[in-house]
Amino acid sequence: MRRPFFYVTELYSLALLYLTPVNLSYWWNFGSLALTFLLLQVVTGLCLSWWYIPHVDWAFYSVEYIMREVLNGWLIRYSHANGASFFFLVTYLHIARSLFYSSYQKPRIFVWWSGLVIYFLMILTAFLGYVLPWGQMSFWAATVITSLATVIPFLGESILMLIWGGFGIGQQTLTRFYSFHFFFPFVLLFLVGVHLLFLHVKGSSDPVSDSGHGSDKVSFHPYYTYKDISGVLVVFFFISFLFSFFLTH
Repeated sequence: MRRPFFYVTELYSLALLYLTPVNLSYWWNFGSLALTFLLLQVVTGLCLSWWYIPHVDWAFYSVEYIMREVLNGWLIRYSHANGASFFFLVTYLHIARSLFYSSYQKPRIFVWWSGLVIYFLMILTAFLGYVLPWGQMSFWAATVITSLATVIPFLGESILMLIWGGFGIGQQTLTRFYSFHFFFPFVLLFLVGVHLLFLHVKGSSDPVSDSGHGSDKVSFHPYYTYKDISGVLVVFFFISFLFSFFLTH
């Protein structure tokens, strides 16, 4: 049986073997930042699930309990709620960099499309999470957004009742939303793995050549691992200051 240390050494050797263009700027840091925020969302979401009660009579009060009674519960919830906004921000910047430098073109078409699937699943997951506190804003957001399904010809009403779990929004709706909101982040992690696999097969693009073949190559580690880590530390210092003193949800 292989020990965990074996897999660590394998990852280290892959980082050494993976060649990356030498001229990547800090615009290429937003991909690693997006992955970092995704991991933050998964960890804080798991922590919140310990106290959250997916029931229409208790969901709002369980959130209040997390904020007021749980040790550092306010920090966990603020990190999860506001961290989602930063997750989308760095994802938008990551997409903008891909558009600006034409990284979506051949030979990275599958990298681009897998990233778009991740993006749309992020939107769906964020909407489901917005509903979970079950306040007035959450309830009416769920009512308005899910009602968009009625524009689908012939099947709209049936799809809407399938989403609601009945003839109106209630306990069954909240249970379904909570289940999918808990499940989708793990699907996102799998899709991110596929996204990185496609990227590593074709290699990274660079500011000079969208093919990635127009510049010299260096190993990903230690040049870009240290660069990514430094970027993550700077961003987390900034958002920790915001979470602690300015941002609420």
